[in-house]
Amino acid sequence: MTKLTPIESEFATTEDAEAYDAWFRAEVEAAMASDEPDIPHDEAMARMQAIIGRRKKADERNTT
Repeated sequence: MTKLTPIESEFATTEDAEAYDAWFRAEVEAAMASDEPDIPHDEAMARMQAIIGRRKKADERNTT
């Protein structure tokens, strides 16, 4: 197991980096092979902004 420093990688070891790379590539391949309809960029961004807004409101309620 080769240890990595934060300057070299965000992962602690080369094995961790390789495992993440394999997982990520599998996720991308599955998404590309999916028959689900594509989501337009503007709609995807609007959905994410809604999620961020809900979380910010929840955080504000929890800190007051």
